[in-house]
Amino acid sequence: MERVDRQRVRKSFHLGAEQYDQHTPVQQLVIEQLLKIIEQHTSAKKPQRILDIGCGTGRLLEQVGYCYQTAALAGLDLAPNMIKQAAERLPETVCLMHGDAEDLPFQSNCFDLVLSSSTFQWLDRLNLCFSEVLRVLEPDGQFLFSLFGKGTLHELHCSWQQALETEGMENWQKRTGGPHCFHTPEQVKSSLEATGFNSVKVWSGHERIWYSDVPQLLQAIRKIGAATAPRTPAGGGLGWRRVLHLMADIYRKQFGSADGVPASYQVIYATGRR
Repeated sequence: MERVDRQRVRKSFHLGAEQYDQHTPVQQLVIEQLLKIIEQHTSAKKPQRILDIGCGTGRLLEQVGYCYQTAALAGLDLAPNMIKQAAERLPETVCLMHGDAEDLPFQSNCFDLVLSSSTFQWLDRLNLCFSEVLRVLEPDGQFLFSLFGKGTLHELHCSWQQALETEGMENWQKRTGGPHCFHTPEQVKSSLEATGFNSVKVWSGHERIWYSDVPQLLQAIRKIGAATAPRTPAGGGLGWRRVLHLMADIYRKQFGSADGVPASYQVIYATGRR
């Protein structure tokens, strides 16, 4: 897997923070599913110290706060503007920090529940992040999370590849870094077990969002992280615009319907215990 450009991801989310919630309906669906999983796994013992990695604008933490009103909540995000948006949404008692999932700025053994929603697809070194989660969890603490998996945005990747091949521009893929490479459920499970988590369970589901046309879809995708959408290379010019138009045409013909054009997401859910 190619290394993820973390600075590009950080900048994308930082710039899009104010409008993020308007362009991420699939993330809200995932949060709703994750909340059900959290409830199932904490029914016997209510968590008291909860961390959300990649907290974004604070939507998950807000809902968790309603469910566990006596718990101390903390949120971490790579993008400073996301933390700013979360601070406007959440009570002042919530600890919000700008930081990296691969180097958590917390002491060891300080949380009994660590959560994350739609974040870890931006990490290519899952073992580093999972090791940090294991460190900050107290003994018998739980790790519950979701991320987008390998089948995500397959319509876009398929249409983009066909357009490049039709125009004889396959080599341009190297100049732009190619499409984002998502993790598989098997990779997630292997990383959790290799890190040392117990009682590991990994499964996946699917979500589909419809858009009126391909330009609207691409705009929305850029709001959830520009690494998923085609980038214009230096000197792209008319040739690049031609392949973009061809990609959109292929997308509409192969996947579109009277309802518009779809964007499909494979959502991986996972649980583990220290």
